[in-house]
Amino acid sequence: MPIAVGSKAPDFSLKSKNASGLVDVKLSNNFGKKNTLLLFFPAAFTGVCTQELCDISGGLNAYAGLNADVVAVSIDTPFAQEAWAQKEKISITLASDLNKEVTRQYQVLFPMLAGIGDTSARAAFVIDKQGVVRYSEQTATPKDLPNFQKINETLAGLK
Repeated sequence: MPIAVGSKAPDFSLKSKNASGLVDVKLSNNFGKKNTLLLFFPAAFTGVCTQELCDISGGLNAYAGLNADVVAVSIDTPFAQEAWAQKEKISITLASDLNKEVTRQYQVLFPMLAGIGDTSARAAFVIDKQGVVRYSEQTATPKDLPNFQKINETLAGLK
């Protein structure tokens, strides 16, 4: 079960790769400023993950309009994430949880995906500006997408 609504969101510092090099992505950088849509996904270069993050990238302005920053986390290296983002034109921040520490903190570890090993499950969290989880969902299977209608409704209800 993913961490519950009302819980304090575990802060993290993960690596991301962009044109300027490796950068740190910290959840707490948004505290007091923006809400955060935190997405976990199993693996770059896979069909459902590509669909999800391309769709989110296409609607990024809508999230900005809801005063929300979007961060997507997987266990891929930041270098694989960057290559995937460039290939698929994914424009949201991708963060590498190579050691699966943040995945475990959010309680969304998916064991033995397709027999290749443990990954992040597909999950979504809305975290408000105070760092409190306001929406929490882990999908039934990695092939299922989160309920973005409920996510957007939650974000719209936050100040």
